[in-house]
Amino acid sequence: MIRTHEAGTVRAADAGQHVTLAGWVARRRDHGGVVFIDLRDASGIVQVVLREEDVAHDLRAEFCVLVTGEVRRRPAGNENPELASGEVEIAATDLQVLAETDPLPFPIEGTAELSEEVRLRYRYLDIRRPEMAAVLRTRSAAAYLVSDVMRDHRFVNVETPYLTRSTPEGARDFLVPVRLQPGTFYALPQSPQLFKQLLMVAGLERYYQLVRCFRDEDFRADRQPEFTQVDLEMSFVTRADVVRVAEDLVARLWSQITGYQVQLPIPQLTYADAMRRFGSDKPDLRFGLELTELTGYFGRTQFRVFQAAYVGAVVMPGGAGQTRRELDGWQEWARSRGARGLAYVLIGADGMVSDAGPVARHLSAAERSGLAAAAGAAAGDCVFVAAGAATAAKTLLGAARLEIGRRCRLIDPSAWAFTWVVDAPMFEEDGQGGWTAVHHPFTAPLPEWAGKFTAEPAGALADAYDIVCNGTEIGGGSIRIHRPDMQQQVFDVIGLSREQARSQFGFLLDALRFGPPPHGGIAFGWDRTLMLLTGQDSIRDVIAFPKAASGHDPMTGAPTPITAAQREEAGLDVIVAAGPDPADGRARR
Repeated sequence: MIRTHEAGTVRAADAGQHVTLAGWVARRRDHGGVVFIDLRDASGIVQVVLREEDVAHDLRAEFCVLVTGEVRRRPAGNENPELASGEVEIAATDLQVLAETDPLPFPIEGTAELSEEVRLRYRYLDIRRPEMAAVLRTRSAAAYLVSDVMRDHRFVNVETPYLTRSTPEGARDFLVPVRLQPGTFYALPQSPQLFKQLLMVAGLERYYQLVRCFRDEDFRADRQPEFTQVDLEMSFVTRADVVRVAEDLVARLWSQITGYQVQLPIPQLTYADAMRRFGSDKPDLRFGLELTELTGYFGRTQFRVFQAAYVGAVVMPGGAGQTRRELDGWQEWARSRGARGLAYVLIGADGMVSDAGPVARHLSAAERSGLAAAAGAAAGDCVFVAAGAATAAKTLLGAARLEIGRRCRLIDPSAWAFTWVVDAPMFEEDGQGGWTAVHHPFTAPLPEWAGKFTAEPAGALADAYDIVCNGTEIGGGSIRIHRPDMQQQVFDVIGLSREQARSQFGFLLDALRFGPPPHGGIAFGWDRTLMLLTGQDSIRDVIAFPKAASGHDPMTGAPTPITAAQREEAGLDVIVAAGPDPADGRARR
């Protein structure tokens, strides 16, 4: 090593020692012939005192330097309690510039608001910022902790392939051309789902890995084309066994990273209750404001808008005091979410529906007189009402609930609220008269639905479970199907023919013929989890080198076109003729 100590480790006990330090100039301060610099390395900061102006005059922030000098106590009253090394300083006898720096695109030190585009363009400088570096160190510490927890539960860490075959798992695959077999492609895995099930068939019984996953999804805020999961699978278990392991992991992460003690067991909500009460399958339970169903209340209404399969409401405390412009803004907000609008009524000081707004005049006297009580509203409140198909209306009200919570400052940002959401539907309509799997087609039904999900797919419930923290789903899993006949029944429901199933999942179906154990598992979205643990607003702030929301990498410029020679070498323009078996791995020109 070219240094004897790390800057942040020097202490009063080292006073009198000669040390050599290396790092970056964080700050420079001139005081009449004496120059003070804050020297920063990965361990922290120490103050360096220079008295030779001819040595110090060219120094600028972020020069990389080597400093030799004596550790001495700071003069009484000049200590800096905010630094671990704040009792001492280095009286420099020599300073060597290891590398100079160009003018910086943004300050490394300080709290100035920075453009995310610029931060990502110069990510290597962004990571020098103490805030960003601390996040990545926390991510590292949390990863070590995951390994500790998994080892305690006797899990085996197994790496699964990054180059595999394309299988339908809910999103588009990223495809990789195979040069030696023109016209054929690997796919990057959307998850290790199939491989971890094969490991259960293989008899490992407990598998986990911290794994990269890849999904070619449409660009959306806070999504990444590549992301990380804590992935685990267990044999001979029920839901309760998987939940216990997952809760131990969550409890230890929150305890050791944030100091918060998660109360176990974490409460559970059924999917139906979560949607009914909060309009979301990932409810934020840090505040109340539950939805109220008014379908029966408006059962005989003459107002055509409320003559719907579902009518529900959510109350905005004090919302009657909003201006007309603010109320109109709610309509724009609803339309931005794909709804036609969001009906509202205002509760006057007398506790009755006021005449203001476009809805009140369409309600009967009886409907107006009892609406506040039916919706749980008080004088001065605003009642937002949504009507239509149950799922869409509840989802809109659930989003309105969150927006009310933010605007009315009802959400305690320092609070933690966990819940499991269980028993989700197995299937949902695909919009074309058929069905698609809500989670994935390998999810087992609840035991009471095992014999009837094919006849009643609309009501079938899955043995699935999602864990939610502060309105963010941080993990999800299920008990898997291990019987070949049941797996084929699920494929039949979602309209996947036996030929298609064999083509896409033949290797899994083959494995299920060889004594597969009952098994289940869960995957945690590691980036989302770290975002919560570190108090960040975006998963991009917990990933070392993320993509922008557009999918573009401002630092490397990826993605980029390739040359004609590369296209030819990769076989991208090879035309593959239709063959009798698309799974045979051979390309035909």
